[in-house]
Amino acid sequence: MMWDIFIWFGIAAVLLSACGAVAALGANDHWSVSSLKYRRRRSWAIASTSMAVSVMVAFIVLLWISLERPPLKTMGETRLWYSFFALISGLFTYVRWRYKWILSFSTVLATVFIVINILKPEIHDQSLMPALQSPWFIPHVTVYMFSYSLLGCAFLIAVFGLFKKGKDMLQAADTLVYIGTAFLTFGMLSGAIWAKEAWGHYWSWDPKETWALVTWLCYILYIHLRIMGRASQRTLCLLLIFSFMCLQMCWWGVNYLPSAQDSIHVYNR
Repeated sequence: MMWDIFIWFGIAAVLLSACGAVAALGANDHWSVSSLKYRRRRSWAIASTSMAVSVMVAFIVLLWISLERPPLKTMGETRLWYSFFALISGLFTYVRWRYKWILSFSTVLATVFIVINILKPEIHDQSLMPALQSPWFIPHVTVYMFSYSLLGCAFLIAVFGLFKKGKDMLQAADTLVYIGTAFLTFGMLSGAIWAKEAWGHYWSWDPKETWALVTWLCYILYIHLRIMGRASQRTLCLLLIFSFMCLQMCWWGVNYLPSAQDSIHVYNR
């Protein structure tokens, strides 16, 4: 089974990503961004992390071919995508804002989900229930996973921002939240259209849908407060942390609610 060899792809991705993180951290704060040493460190960090992303892409493609369906059905498969997008989001943040610590955080984030998938693999069969055989299936799930990874990086910046002050500390988080929330919005809208086609209604106040709305409103509140400039950095960081906790509840926490056992959104079936 294709999933049996994931451990080797996972280890390779973690090691390459870790090498990129070490290279980024190795840049001395006193080095000029135009210095040869800094540029070499930065190039190594970007190249190594990019190779880690490529390893994840290779496995996703091979798994897709093996299953003869998009690997987006089970919780384990969504964790696979989240690991992949976490590395991309960390790389994007590092390239754009030069936060040398972000690659370490995104590596840890991706590693956690890779290790979970190694220790607790899901059942990856080829079956796909009729409701999932929709053109909205792939964009809906991948957009959500991408937004989750961007908002995950914003969460890491928020945690860091609780201990370090700076006018530009939340600028990177702002961009990540704006983009992440935009994709989150598309995910909700595409899900509503998909639900209408599959079950005849746009919204049913399913536990998953309810927590998705709560999560979306939390990030909208952050954007509102940030634009209005009426909240301190600490308040905004705490709000981002709380929003990310709501996101985790929406993603996998609802699976453990008694009211969600009959939900169409539960992955463990």
